[in-house]
Amino acid sequence: MLSDVWEAVKIPQEVNPTIRTITMGISLWACIDSDPQLARKKIYDKITRYASRLVDEVERVGQEYGLPIAQKRISVTPIAFVAQSSREENYVKYAHTLDRAATAVGVDFIGGFSALVHKGFTHGDEILLHSIPEALATTEKVCASVNVASTRTGINMDAVYLMGKIIKETATLTAEQEGLGCTKLVVFSNVPEDNPFMAGALHGVGEPECTINVGVAGAGVIRRAVSQAGEADFGELVEILKKTAFQITRLAEVVGRVVAERLGVPFGIVDLSLASSPSPGDGVAEILEAMGLERCGTHGTTAALALLNDAIKKGGLMASTYAGGLSGTFISVSEDAGMARAASEGAVSLDKLEAMTSVCSVGLDMIAVPGDTSAETLAAIIADEVAIGVINNKTTAVRIIPVPGKQVGDYVNFGGLLGGCPILPVHPFSSDKFVRRKGRIPPPVQGLTN
Repeated sequence: MLSDVWEAVKIPQEVNPTIRTITMGISLWACIDSDPQLARKKIYDKITRYASRLVDEVERVGQEYGLPIAQKRISVTPIAFVAQSSREENYVKYAHTLDRAATAVGVDFIGGFSALVHKGFTHGDEILLHSIPEALATTEKVCASVNVASTRTGINMDAVYLMGKIIKETATLTAEQEGLGCTKLVVFSNVPEDNPFMAGALHGVGEPECTINVGVAGAGVIRRAVSQAGEADFGELVEILKKTAFQITRLAEVVGRVVAERLGVPFGIVDLSLASSPSPGDGVAEILEAMGLERCGTHGTTAALALLNDAIKKGGLMASTYAGGLSGTFISVSEDAGMARAASEGAVSLDKLEAMTSVCSVGLDMIAVPGDTSAETLAAIIADEVAIGVINNKTTAVRIIPVPGKQVGDYVNFGGLLGGCPILPVHPFSSDKFVRRKGRIPPPVQGLTN
Protein backbone atom coordinates (compact mmCIF):
# COMPACT_ATOMS: atom_id res chain seq x y z
CA MET A 1 0.00 0.00 0.00
CA LEU A 2 2.84 2.38 0.82
CA SER A 3 4.42 2.18 -2.65
CA ASP A 4 0.98 2.50 -4.23
CA VAL A 5 0.36 5.75 -2.38
CA TRP A 6 3.69 7.26 -3.41
CA GLU A 7 3.10 6.19 -7.01
CA ALA A 8 -0.43 7.63 -6.99
CA VAL A 9 0.61 11.06 -5.75
CA LYS A 10 3.92 11.02 -7.70
CA ILE A 11 5.89 13.13 -5.23
CA PRO A 12 9.61 12.39 -5.38
CA GLN A 13 10.58 11.31 -1.87
CA GLU A 14 13.80 13.31 -2.11
CA VAL A 15 11.77 16.57 -1.86
CA ASN A 16 10.88 15.63 1.75
CA PRO A 17 7.15 16.41 1.90
CA THR A 18 5.84 16.79 5.43
CA ILE A 19 2.59 17.03 7.34
CA ARG A 20 2.49 19.94 9.78
CA THR A 21 0.04 18.42 12.26
CA ILE A 22 -2.40 15.65 12.99
CA THR A 23 -4.90 17.00 15.48
CA MET A 24 -7.42 14.95 17.43
CA GLY A 25 -10.62 16.83 18.22
CA ILE A 26 -12.38 15.73 21.42
CA SER A 27 -15.83 16.81 22.59
CA LEU A 28 -16.05 17.79 26.27
CA TRP A 29 -19.81 18.35 26.45
CA ALA A 30 -20.25 15.24 28.57
CA CYS A 31 -17.73 16.65 31.08
CA ILE A 32 -19.90 19.57 32.17
CA ASP A 33 -20.59 19.44 35.91
CA SER A 34 -21.55 21.92 38.62
CA ASP A 35 -18.76 20.47 40.76
CA PRO A 36 -15.60 21.99 39.25
CA GLN A 37 -13.28 19.31 40.60
CA LEU A 38 -15.47 16.59 39.13
CA ALA A 39 -15.72 18.46 35.82
CA ARG A 40 -11.95 18.72 35.58
CA LYS A 41 -11.53 15.04 36.45
CA LYS A 42 -13.95 14.14 33.66
CA ILE A 43 -11.99 16.35 31.25
CA TYR A 44 -8.66 14.80 32.16
CA ASP A 45 -10.02 11.26 32.01
CA LYS A 46 -11.72 11.75 28.64
CA ILE A 47 -8.72 13.37 26.96
CA THR A 48 -6.28 10.77 28.24
CA ARG A 49 -8.66 7.95 27.30
CA TYR A 50 -9.25 9.07 23.71
CA ALA A 51 -5.71 10.29 23.01
CA SER A 52 -3.74 7.60 24.83
CA ARG A 53 -2.54 6.04 21.56
CA LEU A 54 -2.51 9.17 19.38
CA VAL A 55 1.21 9.94 19.46
CA ASP A 56 2.30 6.31 19.06
CA GLU A 57 0.01 5.70 16.08
CA VAL A 58 0.94 8.95 14.35
CA GLU A 59 4.65 8.21 14.73
CA ARG A 60 4.14 4.64 13.54
CA VAL A 61 2.26 5.75 10.43
CA GLY A 62 4.84 8.45 9.73
CA GLN A 63 7.62 5.88 9.85
CA GLU A 64 5.72 3.43 7.65
CA TYR A 65 5.13 6.10 5.01
CA GLY A 66 8.55 7.69 5.35
CA LEU A 67 6.73 10.96 5.94
CA PRO A 68 7.68 13.41 8.70
CA ILE A 69 4.69 14.54 10.78
CA ALA A 70 5.88 17.63 12.60
CA GLN A 71 3.44 17.77 15.51
CA LYS A 72 0.67 15.90 17.28
CA ARG A 73 -2.05 18.03 18.83
CA ILE A 74 -5.48 17.99 20.50
CA SER A 75 -8.38 20.40 20.22
CA VAL A 76 -11.32 20.42 22.62
CA THR A 77 -14.73 22.01 23.04
CA PRO A 78 -14.32 25.70 24.00
CA ILE A 79 -13.76 25.74 27.73
CA ALA A 80 -16.01 28.78 28.17
CA PHE A 81 -18.93 26.45 27.36
CA VAL A 82 -17.73 23.57 29.50
CA ALA A 83 -16.81 25.50 32.65
CA GLN A 84 -19.85 27.78 32.95
CA SER A 85 -21.81 25.38 35.13
CA SER A 86 -19.04 25.11 37.71
CA ARG A 87 -19.73 28.46 39.43
CA GLU A 88 -16.03 29.33 39.64
CA GLU A 89 -14.74 32.85 39.16
CA ASN A 90 -11.49 31.80 37.51
CA TYR A 91 -10.85 29.08 34.93
CA VAL A 92 -7.07 28.80 35.27
CA LYS A 93 -7.42 25.39 36.93
CA TYR A 94 -9.17 24.18 33.77
CA ALA A 95 -6.14 25.27 31.78
CA HIS A 96 -3.90 23.36 34.18
CA THR A 97 -6.05 20.28 33.65
CA LEU A 98 -5.70 20.57 29.89
CA ASP A 99 -1.95 20.99 30.27
CA ARG A 100 -1.62 17.92 32.47
CA ALA A 101 -3.68 15.84 30.06
CA ALA A 102 -1.66 17.01 27.05
CA THR A 103 1.56 16.15 28.88
CA ALA A 104 0.25 12.74 29.91
CA VAL A 105 -0.52 11.70 26.31
CA GLY A 106 2.60 13.34 24.88
CA VAL A 107 1.12 15.82 22.39
CA ASP A 108 2.81 19.11 21.54
CA PHE A 109 -0.16 21.43 22.12
CA ILE A 110 -3.79 21.42 23.17
CA GLY A 111 -6.20 24.06 21.90
CA GLY A 112 -9.62 25.07 23.10
CA PHE A 113 -9.12 27.42 26.04
CA SER A 114 -11.49 29.47 23.99
CA ALA A 115 -14.63 31.60 23.86
CA LEU A 116 -16.99 32.74 21.10
CA VAL A 117 -18.03 36.31 21.83
CA HIS A 118 -18.78 37.77 18.40
CA LYS A 119 -22.20 39.00 19.51
CA GLY A 120 -21.71 39.43 23.25
CA PHE A 121 -20.48 37.87 26.48
CA THR A 122 -21.95 35.26 28.77
CA HIS A 123 -20.75 35.23 32.36
CA GLY A 124 -18.56 32.24 31.55
CA ASP A 125 -17.07 34.00 28.52
CA GLU A 126 -15.99 36.92 30.66
CA ILE A 127 -14.40 34.61 33.23
CA LEU A 128 -12.48 32.73 30.57
CA LEU A 129 -11.20 35.89 28.87
CA HIS A 130 -9.92 37.32 32.11
CA SER A 131 -8.30 33.96 32.92
CA ILE A 132 -6.28 33.85 29.67
CA PRO A 133 -3.15 35.75 30.77
CA GLU A 134 -2.54 33.66 33.87
CA ALA A 135 -3.55 30.46 32.08
CA LEU A 136 -1.03 30.97 29.29
CA ALA A 137 1.66 32.14 31.69
CA THR A 138 1.36 29.06 33.93
CA THR A 139 0.97 26.30 31.32
CA GLU A 140 3.25 24.96 28.62
CA LYS A 141 1.00 23.34 26.02
CA VAL A 142 -2.34 25.18 26.32
CA CYS A 143 -3.46 27.48 23.49
CA ALA A 144 -6.28 30.02 23.62
CA SER A 145 -8.50 31.63 21.01
CA VAL A 146 -11.35 34.13 21.02
CA ASN A 147 -13.78 34.78 18.17
CA VAL A 148 -14.75 38.48 18.25
CA ALA A 149 -16.49 38.91 14.91
CA SER A 150 -18.42 37.20 12.15
CA THR A 151 -19.98 38.19 8.86
CA ARG A 152 -23.38 37.30 10.29
CA THR A 153 -23.10 39.35 13.51
CA GLY A 154 -20.55 42.09 12.86
CA ILE A 155 -17.68 43.01 15.18
CA ASN A 156 -17.97 43.00 18.97
CA MET A 157 -15.78 46.04 19.63
CA ASP A 158 -16.06 45.59 23.39
CA ALA A 159 -14.41 42.21 22.92
CA VAL A 160 -11.81 43.65 20.55
CA TYR A 161 -10.77 46.29 23.08
CA LEU A 162 -10.70 43.72 25.88
CA MET A 163 -8.46 41.46 23.79
CA GLY A 164 -6.01 44.33 23.35
CA LYS A 165 -5.75 44.54 27.13
CA ILE A 166 -5.50 40.76 27.52
CA ILE A 167 -2.66 40.54 25.01
CA LYS A 168 -0.78 43.25 26.90
CA GLU A 169 -1.27 41.46 30.21
CA THR A 170 -0.24 38.12 28.73
CA ALA A 171 2.95 39.66 27.38
CA THR A 172 3.72 41.20 30.77
CA LEU A 173 3.21 37.92 32.63
CA THR A 174 5.56 36.13 30.22
CA ALA A 175 8.07 38.98 29.88
CA GLU A 176 11.01 36.78 30.86
CA GLN A 177 10.18 34.60 27.84
CA GLU A 178 9.90 37.51 25.38
CA GLY A 179 6.09 37.58 25.71
CA LEU A 180 5.85 33.92 24.72
CA GLY A 181 2.33 33.59 26.09
CA CYS A 182 1.03 35.73 23.22
CA THR A 183 2.27 33.16 20.71
CA LYS A 184 -0.41 30.84 22.11
CA LEU A 185 -3.30 33.31 21.73
CA VAL A 186 -5.31 34.02 18.57
CA VAL A 187 -8.14 36.52 18.01
CA PHE A 188 -10.51 35.44 15.21
CA SER A 189 -13.27 36.53 12.93
CA ASN A 190 -15.40 33.73 11.43
CA VAL A 191 -13.58 31.05 13.42
CA PRO A 192 -13.82 27.55 11.86
CA GLU A 193 -14.93 24.67 14.04
CA ASP A 194 -12.44 22.13 12.69
CA ASN A 195 -9.14 23.99 12.46
CA PRO A 196 -6.17 21.67 13.22
CA PHE A 197 -3.63 24.51 13.48
CA MET A 198 -2.47 26.10 16.70
CA ALA A 199 -2.91 28.36 18.42
CA GLY A 200 -6.45 28.65 17.12
CA ALA A 201 -7.63 25.04 17.15
CA LEU A 202 -10.91 24.23 18.86
CA HIS A 203 -13.46 21.44 18.61
CA GLY A 204 -16.65 23.22 17.54
CA VAL A 205 -20.20 22.68 18.70
CA GLY A 206 -21.16 20.89 15.48
CA GLU A 207 -18.29 18.43 15.62
CA PRO A 208 -18.59 14.71 16.49
CA GLU A 209 -17.46 13.04 19.72
CA CYS A 210 -13.94 12.61 18.41
CA THR A 211 -12.25 13.15 15.06
CA ILE A 212 -8.89 13.36 13.31
CA ASN A 213 -8.01 16.51 11.34
CA VAL A 214 -4.86 17.01 9.28
CA GLY A 215 -2.95 20.20 8.56
CA VAL A 216 -0.58 20.12 5.60
CA ALA A 217 2.75 21.89 5.27
CA GLY A 218 4.31 21.62 1.83
CA ALA A 219 5.83 25.06 1.33
CA GLY A 220 9.19 23.55 0.44
CA VAL A 221 7.63 21.20 -2.13
CA ILE A 222 5.68 24.07 -3.70
CA ARG A 223 8.78 26.30 -3.82
CA ARG A 224 10.73 23.56 -5.59
CA ALA A 225 7.96 23.15 -8.17
CA VAL A 226 7.82 26.90 -8.84
CA SER A 227 11.59 27.12 -9.17
CA GLN A 228 11.60 24.26 -11.69
CA ALA A 229 8.84 25.97 -13.69
CA GLY A 230 11.31 28.59 -14.87
CA GLU A 231 9.65 31.29 -16.98
CA ALA A 232 6.33 29.48 -17.42
CA ASP A 233 3.42 31.82 -18.09
CA PHE A 234 0.74 32.38 -15.45
CA GLY A 235 -1.59 29.71 -16.80
CA GLU A 236 1.17 27.10 -16.83
CA LEU A 237 2.32 28.17 -13.36
CA VAL A 238 -1.18 27.73 -11.94
CA GLU A 239 -1.40 24.23 -13.42
CA ILE A 240 1.92 23.31 -11.79
CA LEU A 241 0.73 24.67 -8.44
CA LYS A 242 -2.59 22.84 -8.67
CA LYS A 243 -0.91 19.54 -9.50
CA THR A 244 1.59 19.87 -6.66
CA ALA A 245 -1.13 20.89 -4.19
CA PHE A 246 -3.15 17.85 -5.27
CA GLN A 247 -0.19 15.56 -4.55
CA ILE A 248 0.52 17.02 -1.12
CA THR A 249 -3.13 17.05 -0.07
CA ARG A 250 -3.81 13.53 -1.30
CA LEU A 251 -0.90 12.18 0.67
CA ALA A 252 -2.06 14.04 3.79
CA GLU A 253 -5.60 12.70 3.47
CA VAL A 254 -4.42 9.12 3.03
CA VAL A 255 -2.20 9.35 6.10
CA GLY A 256 -4.94 11.04 8.14
CA ARG A 257 -7.44 8.35 7.24
CA VAL A 258 -5.02 5.59 8.20
CA VAL A 259 -4.42 7.21 11.60
CA ALA A 260 -8.17 7.67 12.16
CA GLU A 261 -8.89 4.05 11.22
CA ARG A 262 -6.24 2.71 13.58
CA LEU A 263 -7.54 4.84 16.44
CA GLY A 264 -11.14 3.86 15.70
CA VAL A 265 -12.42 7.43 15.28
CA PRO A 266 -13.90 9.27 12.29
CA PHE A 267 -11.68 11.14 9.86
CA GLY A 268 -12.55 14.83 9.79
CA ILE A 269 -10.87 17.20 7.34
CA VAL A 270 -7.68 18.17 5.60
CA ASP A 271 -6.82 21.82 6.12
CA LEU A 272 -5.38 23.01 2.82
CA SER A 273 -3.43 25.83 4.44
CA LEU A 274 0.10 26.15 3.12
CA ALA A 275 2.12 26.37 6.33
CA SER A 276 5.73 27.50 6.57
CA SER A 277 8.56 26.57 8.89
CA PRO A 278 11.59 28.65 9.92
CA SER A 279 13.89 26.35 7.91
CA PRO A 280 15.43 27.98 4.81
CA GLY A 281 13.56 27.02 1.64
CA ASP A 282 10.39 26.03 3.48
CA GLY A 283 8.43 29.28 3.55
CA VAL A 284 5.68 31.02 1.62
CA ALA A 285 7.84 34.11 1.14
CA GLU A 286 10.36 32.08 -0.84
CA ILE A 287 7.59 30.70 -3.05
CA LEU A 288 6.54 34.24 -3.93
CA GLU A 289 10.15 35.19 -4.59
CA ALA A 290 10.56 32.11 -6.82
CA MET A 291 7.69 33.52 -8.89
CA GLY A 292 9.84 36.54 -9.73
CA LEU A 293 9.63 38.99 -6.84
CA GLU A 294 13.01 40.26 -5.69
CA ARG A 295 11.71 40.32 -2.14
CA CYS A 296 8.38 39.34 -0.59
CA GLY A 297 6.48 42.54 0.18
CA THR A 298 7.43 44.47 -2.94
CA HIS A 299 4.86 45.58 -5.51
CA GLY A 300 3.14 42.54 -6.98
CA THR A 301 3.24 40.52 -3.76
CA THR A 302 -0.51 40.61 -3.17
CA ALA A 303 -1.21 39.46 -6.74
CA ALA A 304 1.32 36.64 -6.47
CA LEU A 305 -0.15 35.54 -3.14
CA ALA A 306 -3.68 35.59 -4.58
CA LEU A 307 -2.55 33.35 -7.43
CA LEU A 308 -0.82 30.97 -5.02
CA ASN A 309 -3.71 30.76 -2.56
CA ASP A 310 -6.31 30.13 -5.26
CA ALA A 311 -4.23 27.48 -7.00
CA ILE A 312 -3.54 25.63 -3.75
CA LYS A 313 -7.27 25.54 -2.97
CA LYS A 314 -8.23 24.34 -6.45
CA GLY A 315 -5.66 21.56 -6.45
CA GLY A 316 -6.29 20.58 -2.86
CA LEU A 317 -10.05 20.41 -3.24
CA MET A 318 -9.71 17.84 -6.01
CA ALA A 319 -7.56 15.68 -3.73
CA SER A 320 -9.66 15.72 -0.58
CA THR A 321 -13.18 14.54 0.06
CA TYR A 322 -13.48 16.81 3.07
CA ALA A 323 -11.44 20.01 3.04
CA GLY A 324 -11.97 22.35 5.97
CA GLY A 325 -10.35 24.36 8.70
CA LEU A 326 -8.67 27.54 7.54
CA SER A 327 -7.57 26.34 4.08
CA GLY A 328 -5.55 29.34 3.02
CA THR A 329 -1.93 30.34 2.68
CA PHE A 330 -0.24 31.31 5.95
CA ILE A 331 1.94 34.42 5.97
CA SER A 332 3.34 34.04 9.46
CA VAL A 333 6.30 36.38 9.97
CA SER A 334 8.39 34.64 12.63
CA GLU A 335 7.60 31.11 11.40
CA ASP A 336 8.75 31.88 7.85
CA ALA A 337 12.48 32.58 7.39
CA GLY A 338 11.90 34.43 4.14
CA MET A 339 9.16 36.58 5.64
CA ALA A 340 11.36 37.43 8.63
CA ARG A 341 14.17 38.41 6.27
CA ALA A 342 11.82 40.59 4.23
CA ALA A 343 10.62 42.27 7.41
CA SER A 344 14.22 42.87 8.52
CA GLU A 345 14.99 44.53 5.18
CA GLY A 346 11.88 46.73 5.27
CA ALA A 347 10.13 44.99 2.37
CA VAL A 348 7.27 43.78 4.59
CA SER A 349 5.35 46.04 6.97
CA LEU A 350 2.22 45.66 9.04
CA ASP A 351 0.28 47.56 6.38
CA LYS A 352 1.51 45.28 3.59
CA LEU A 353 0.76 42.18 5.64
CA GLU A 354 -2.76 43.46 6.26
CA ALA A 355 -3.24 43.97 2.51
CA MET A 356 -1.99 40.45 1.82
CA THR A 357 -4.52 38.94 4.22
CA SER A 358 -7.33 40.13 1.96
CA VAL A 359 -6.42 37.32 -0.46
CA CYS A 360 -5.33 34.53 1.88
CA SER A 361 -5.54 33.16 5.39
CA VAL A 362 -5.20 33.38 8.21
CA GLY A 363 -4.24 36.94 8.99
CA LEU A 364 -1.63 38.90 10.92
CA ASP A 365 0.20 35.91 12.32
CA MET A 366 3.21 35.76 14.66
CA ILE A 367 4.03 39.44 14.37
CA ALA A 368 6.24 41.08 17.00
CA VAL A 369 5.75 44.76 17.86
CA PRO A 370 7.33 47.06 20.45
CA GLY A 371 6.62 46.15 24.04
CA ASP A 372 5.25 49.60 24.82
CA THR A 373 2.51 49.30 22.16
CA SER A 374 -0.72 50.29 23.87
CA ALA A 375 -3.73 48.04 24.36
CA GLU A 376 -5.73 50.51 22.26
CA THR A 377 -3.32 50.20 19.33
CA LEU A 378 -3.36 46.41 19.58
CA ALA A 379 -7.16 46.52 19.60
CA ALA A 380 -7.18 48.77 16.53
CA ILE A 381 -4.89 46.34 14.68
CA ILE A 382 -7.27 43.51 15.60
CA ALA A 383 -10.28 45.55 14.46
CA ASP A 384 -8.73 46.24 11.06
CA GLU A 385 -7.90 42.59 10.49
CA VAL A 386 -11.22 41.11 11.59
CA ALA A 387 -13.02 43.72 9.46
CA ILE A 388 -11.34 42.18 6.41
CA GLY A 389 -12.74 38.81 7.45
CA VAL A 390 -16.23 40.14 8.14
CA ILE A 391 -16.58 42.04 4.87
CA ASN A 392 -15.08 39.25 2.76
CA ASN A 393 -16.90 36.43 4.59
CA LYS A 394 -13.66 34.61 5.40
CA THR A 395 -11.62 33.65 8.42
CA THR A 396 -9.02 36.16 9.53
CA ALA A 397 -7.08 36.28 12.76
CA VAL A 398 -4.43 38.12 14.73
CA ARG A 399 -1.55 36.59 16.68
CA ILE A 400 0.55 39.53 17.76
CA ILE A 401 3.26 39.79 20.41
CA PRO A 402 4.13 43.11 22.08
CA VAL A 403 7.56 41.97 23.23
CA PRO A 404 8.39 43.49 26.63
CA GLY A 405 11.51 45.63 26.55
CA LYS A 406 11.92 45.41 22.78
CA GLN A 407 11.81 48.29 20.28
CA VAL A 408 11.84 48.64 16.52
CA GLY A 409 15.19 47.42 15.25
CA ASP A 410 15.47 44.66 17.85
CA TYR A 411 15.08 40.98 17.03
CA VAL A 412 13.22 38.30 18.99
CA ASN A 413 13.71 34.54 18.80
CA PHE A 414 10.91 32.30 20.10
CA GLY A 415 12.58 29.01 19.13
CA GLY A 416 11.42 25.85 17.41
CA LEU A 417 8.60 26.11 14.87
CA LEU A 418 7.81 29.59 16.24
CA GLY A 419 11.04 30.93 14.77
CA GLY A 420 12.14 34.54 15.16
CA CYS A 421 11.58 37.95 13.58
CA PRO A 422 12.34 41.66 13.87
CA ILE A 423 10.17 44.04 15.85
CA LEU A 424 7.87 45.79 13.38
CA PRO A 425 6.81 49.42 13.87
CA VAL A 426 3.19 50.41 14.49
CA HIS A 427 1.66 53.73 13.46
CA PRO A 428 2.46 56.57 15.89
CA PHE A 429 -0.99 58.13 15.63
CA SER A 430 -3.66 57.30 18.18
CA SER A 431 -6.75 55.11 17.63
CA ASP A 432 -7.75 55.38 21.30
CA LYS A 433 -11.03 57.26 20.92
CA PHE A 434 -12.19 54.92 18.17
CA VAL A 435 -11.60 51.62 19.98
CA ARG A 436 -13.04 52.96 23.24
CA ARG A 437 -16.46 53.42 21.66
CA LYS A 438 -18.74 50.77 23.13
CA GLY A 439 -20.93 48.27 21.35
CA ARG A 440 -20.89 46.31 18.15
CA ILE A 441 -20.12 47.27 14.56
CA PRO A 442 -23.18 45.94 12.68
CA PRO A 443 -22.87 43.12 10.16
CA PRO A 444 -22.45 44.02 6.48
CA VAL A 445 -25.32 43.58 4.08
CA GLN A 446 -23.70 40.42 2.63
CA GLY A 447 -24.21 38.80 6.04
CA LEU A 448 -27.97 38.78 5.46
CA THR A 449 -28.11 35.77 3.18
CA ASN A 450 -31.47 34.20 4.13
